[in-house]
Amino acid sequence: MDEKWNVFTEGEVVFLHRSWTGHGVFAATFAPVDGGGWRIVRAVVERDAERYRGTDDAYDCVMLELVISAIVLGEPATDLRSQLVELTRRQSGSADAPAGLIQHSALGLRSDS
Repeated sequence: MDEKWNVFTEGEVVFLHRSWTGHGVFAATFAPVDGGGWRIVRAVVERDAERYRGTDDAYDCVMLELVISAIVLGEPATDLRSQLVELTRRQSGSADAPAGLIQHSALGLRSDS
């Protein structure tokens, strides 16, 4: 019940779908980097309000990178987690919302995961 995202790839594109609805929210295209590794070169986010309520590009950039870093790669992603909490608090107008609650609600992760 805690898993919020289904992530899969087709070629160089990583798709992120909400697990409960199956709706596609993000598609990120990756390209190799000189010297090794990969980076996002293009990203698309769903803007149909019936499928995804997000409207803030900064929040969506953080969310995309955080799902890939923390959930898929299992990295601590401490800076991204902090950015998500700050952006969520700012959007909601609730400066005292607990960080753990924000992360669990958006990602399905505890703050110490």
